[in-house]
Amino acid sequence: MSTETKIKFYGTTWCPTSRRAKRQIIEKGIDFEWINIDEDQDGRAYVMEVNNGYRSVPTIVFPDGDILVEPSRMKLEEKLVIPIAFFQAMNYDKAKN
Repeated sequence: MSTETKIKFYGTTWCPTSRRAKRQIIEKGIDFEWINIDEDQDGRAYVMEVNNGYRSVPTIVFPDGDILVEPSRMKLEEKLVIPIAFFQAMNYDKAKN
């Protein structure tokens, strides 16, 4: 299990799926780290490493180590239930600041 306590969101500003998924996470009030792979070389390299050489976005890495790539709205919604409980259990409520 990862020691990360925050979702890492690898995406781009021009990708409609990245924009939609980012909005979904924001609407849940979940704090996350945004990594724009057009501007972050290390982020781009990571995305290509976990996606067999492809720049597939969004690539979303969760605190439990799970990774969702280009998730549907429903798939992301299902996965977001776990981080909310995780953050509440950790008293991790930075999203409201």
